[in-house]
Amino acid sequence: MARVRLSVAERREELLRAAVEQIEARGVAAVRIADVASSLGVSNALVLYHFSTKEKLVAAAFTYAAEDDLAHLRKLLGRRTTALRRLRTAVRWYAPTGQAKGWRLWIEGWAAALREPALREVTRDLDRQWKAAITEVIAEGVAAGEFRCPDPTSAALRLTALLDGLAVQMTAYAGAVSRARTQEWADEALARELGLEREALVAAVR
Repeated sequence: MARVRLSVAERREELLRAAVEQIEARGVAAVRIADVASSLGVSNALVLYHFSTKEKLVAAAFTYAAEDDLAHLRKLLGRRTTALRRLRTAVRWYAPTGQAKGWRLWIEGWAAALREPALREVTRDLDRQWKAAITEVIAEGVAAGEFRCPDPTSAALRLTALLDGLAVQMTAYAGAVSRARTQEWADEALARELGLEREALVAAVR
């Protein structure tokens, strides 16, 4: 059966989806242009026409994989409710027990970024966007008098660093931390950053 002719944008998206799948299956270091091409039944030349190098393909794949999650995060944080409710919802969703990005993919990306400048710039930019979104809502809550936080930027960094670290533990060492304990620690960390008791945090968002 002949392949359907795709537009440039459609072909690019198809290649990015395939690249994400291959990175998840093989890892950044092992994945090849040929793997992506073979999975779609196209030539290596077609992949290289759109991305020119493996490094550029991988960097674009990570950006593509993050776009939906970043959009969903902003949707959660933009809801018409208290800043506290929005923050807890976002933290629970971002946590390794939630429905955010595939943590195996991102751990692969962090490791590869140590050696690949193009990927390092992409992951750094995505990380900045996550932290900026959390920082903004913490600042809104402070301004509204919902809680206290003298340094929203540092609070966002500490919160995401904790969740990223827990994700590494849960992904690399199955069973190292239980789902319930992870959620408990996430609530404790959020409450601490906002100058609240954990019980008060939980009660306020019921």
